[in-house]
Amino acid sequence: MPKEAAPKKSAADKKEKAPRAPSPYNIFMKTELPKVKAADPSLSHKEAFKVAASNWKNAAENPNNKK
Repeated sequence: MPKEAAPKKSAADKKEKAPRAPSPYNIFMKTELPKVKAADPSLSHKEAFKVAASNWKNAAENPNNKK
């Protein structure tokens, strides 16, 4: 017995969804990445992203740090 195919969603169905609000991490990274790149312009985007992500661990904006 083959499985029944799930009905495919049309483009109209996909447009009905509202975009999610950015998470605290996304907001932090949007502001932190330019700061890291300004501090050391020689960093590649990948390296700058790693530095910014490691800064998130101790950031005040991180909900895990609010104890």
